[in-house]
Amino acid sequence: MRKTATTSSTRFLARCFGAIATAGFALVAMAEPSGSSTDLVFSVTEGVTYQATPKEIRDKFEPLAEVIGRALRRNVKVVLVPGYDDARAGLRRQEYDIAFIHPAHVAMAEIKAGRYRSIAWTSGYTDYTVSLLAKQDESIKDLGDLKGRKMVTPDPDSITAVMVRSMLRTGNVGTGDLKLLTTRYQDAVPFYLENGFATVGATAANGVVKQWIDKGGKVVLRSRGVPIKQVIASSRLSAEERERIHDVLVNLAQSDAGRRALAASGYKAFVATDADLEEKTIAWLGL
Repeated sequence: MRKTATTSSTRFLARCFGAIATAGFALVAMAEPSGSSTDLVFSVTEGVTYQATPKEIRDKFEPLAEVIGRALRRNVKVVLVPGYDDARAGLRRQEYDIAFIHPAHVAMAEIKAGRYRSIAWTSGYTDYTVSLLAKQDESIKDLGDLKGRKMVTPDPDSITAVMVRSMLRTGNVGTGDLKLLTTRYQDAVPFYLENGFATVGATAANGVVKQWIDKGGKVVLRSRGVPIKQVIASSRLSAEERERIHDVLVNLAQSDAGRRALAASGYKAFVATDADLEEKTIAWLGL
């Protein structure tokens, strides 16, 4: 009889603990937000031809991630992906739910592939143009005049260099028709011209162009405009989630939190994309 009583007591206690555990899990479930508890990953890939520390970049985008997270009722985690090839690999695997990408050729290649959708463009960067600089005594009037000359561009995988190659291609100038040199940063381009290492220099940095002109140099040719600094979102997100992210970005100026996020980012606003221009740009870049 003692063994039977002990067994019954054990079973009774087990049922009690089971009920308590079930109630506990129910309370946890009730405490969770109605949205998914999985973090969203927000990758940031800034330009390779500008100098900024990881902390500076993170400080720019954390407030923006917080605003997006509140709208989606999900935590948004910012990850910095400075290397373009690293960004390409992550985008190809759709490791990032949202991505801010400076180089248009990286973002638009993913849009063309269908893995990502355009969400917003950064105001002030929707007409990014490359300027070809030269000294005043250089007689260059069209792309054909570049043949046989030396040209310096920023990093070969920068959007600036990609746009230069598109200019040459559409002007029927082969890369073998001139000598192309590259340097890491945009602000190093004038050095090559001043010291005779190149006769033409390509840059899309307005500050570099202004300084060159102020010193007596000139702009001999300009490219067509391209939207850069794009926000894209994975096609794995629902259309409703992508639309909500879009609405948050283009309406940031309408709330205090949004204005603080804009101030931290250093950008004036985010704007709606243009599907027709996007398609033409993808074609011009040869993606």
